[in-house]
Amino acid sequence: MFTGIVEELGEVTAVEILGDSPPAGTEGAPGRSARFRLRGPVVTDGAGHGDSIAVNGVCLTVVDTADGEFTADVMAETLHRSSLGALTVGSRVNLERPMALGGRLGGHLVQGHVDGTGTITERVPGEHWEIVTIALPQQLARYVVEKGSITVDGVSLTVVDATDDHFTISLIPTTLALTTLGIKQVGDPVNLEVDVLAKYVERLLGPGGATGTASEGAVR
Repeated sequence: MFTGIVEELGEVTAVEILGDSPPAGTEGAPGRSARFRLRGPVVTDGAGHGDSIAVNGVCLTVVDTADGEFTADVMAETLHRSSLGALTVGSRVNLERPMALGGRLGGHLVQGHVDGTGTITERVPGEHWEIVTIALPQQLARYVVEKGSITVDGVSLTVVDATDDHFTISLIPTTLALTTLGIKQVGDPVNLEVDVLAKYVERLLGPGGATGTASEGAVR
């Protein structure tokens, strides 16, 4: 579990594309995976094999670490559903270690499970902040509300306003300077993770969601 408070602006140092065959029964599915090596001295401090690190909001498992870098294998499904497939050597990335139990929750609860990708459609700089508009996939629109939380490339942000096809965020100088959102351009893709609590509420309030033994036992 993460908070969406980026700890470090890292860099991709190596990309190895692995030409895997799609599993049986998944014809048409993406068939390649990849191994990334990323530089991040802060997030690799104390990290080891099997630990998790969020890369642009995607929870990845550490394979190994050395000299301030770590390696992570990225399966085809992740490359297909996120913007990680567009990363190349030299790409800058937002890095965050999992939150520690008992620590401060600076952003909001973030799983590192990307729900989809959006596209930056406009950037309007101001004197002390910048307004960024992001095109929103239709299937995610119902989870994005004004003044609600959303994770963009692993950064916990507050929604300024939202419509059926886009939302806007306001970026302060710290966010612009310390994350990739300061260098993203119009047309660039970004990873989106909506608030998981909204998805649970939708599920519980859907047909049959409020019935069953567990719910009855909880009420009693």
